[in-house]
Amino acid sequence: MKETDKRKGMCRWLLCAMLLWTGLLASGCGKTQPPSQEVNPAVEEKMQIGISFDSFVIERWLRDRDVFVSTAEGLGAEVNVQNANGDVQQQISQIEYFIEKKMDVIAIIAIDADALSEVVGRAKNAGIRVICYDRLIRNAECDLYISFDNEKVGVLMGEALKQALPDGGKIYAIYGSQGDNNVSQIQTGLQSVLQESGISIVYETYCDNWLAELAFDAVSDALQKHPQVDGVMCGNDDLASQAIRALSEKRLAGRIPVVAQDAELSACQRIVEGTQYMTVYKPVDELARQAAELAVALGNGENISSDGAAPQVTETINDGTFEVPYYCIEPIAVTAQNMDEVIIGSGFHRKEEVYLNVVD
Repeated sequence: MKETDKRKGMCRWLLCAMLLWTGLLASGCGKTQPPSQEVNPAVEEKMQIGISFDSFVIERWLRDRDVFVSTAEGLGAEVNVQNANGDVQQQISQIEYFIEKKMDVIAIIAIDADALSEVVGRAKNAGIRVICYDRLIRNAECDLYISFDNEKVGVLMGEALKQALPDGGKIYAIYGSQGDNNVSQIQTGLQSVLQESGISIVYETYCDNWLAELAFDAVSDALQKHPQVDGVMCGNDDLASQAIRALSEKRLAGRIPVVAQDAELSACQRIVEGTQYMTVYKPVDELARQAAELAVALGNGENISSDGAAPQVTETINDGTFEVPYYCIEPIAVTAQNMDEVIIGSGFHRKEEVYLNVVD
């Protein structure tokens, strides 16, 4: 027999053996269990956080939004952002929507400190944790109030005016929205300094919904009624921009010290240029980050006053009826003298942006 025929025969034998073995397995000799099917564990639902902003008219709220959302998402939560556009009824509707969607946590930048207590009560009755973000909601017993020391903001403004006007003088006070609880706190701090300074307020008004154009109208009106003015206090930098515009029409910009808050880029530019005297820096990145971390902690059922997983809240504030856990962040006064240290050194704004219009 040729060698080739032998190899062919061997191959046929091996093939038959393999077919026989396969047939035995298929016929059930030594039955085997079907392979177990792995069951994918249920996908864990993410924590749901709703946040309702007053509006985005004020520059800083966009920054707050971005930091809050990125921090919460980094901790595994989903965030639903709503903008009430300065409309109280719209904000109430947004909170009702959050209740309907069974959010775990709702954060609110309140338009009106007194108008939301009833809807907040409904949210809490539904088992939802509620945070007052930056602005206190009165008589609502929220789970957390996180903000800056707003009374100190007023104190810092008063001290800046006192420094700029050592011999006293007459000032205009252009406050923000009267429904904002922070405004009354700032007034308290401001008055505590002015009453011992020889500085008197000869004109004061409020700007509904923090509309900056109202500050222009107010200062224009004040200059007609009380032309002898030595300083201007504005509720925030946006209002200050329009107050300074009104002063500039009388060639008073840079001659009349103007104080405000928020450390907006445009305000920092005006300070180094010499048309605004001072602003109050409030580290909003820290506020938004801590608020997001505490929101997730509350959503997880943690005790934010004792559990170590989140920033601990050790203070309380009275909302008119209840003592509410209060996380407070300190503000800092900023003038041309400490601009580089506070604003640029912290990375809040870049040096080339702040000094954009200043010639070396």
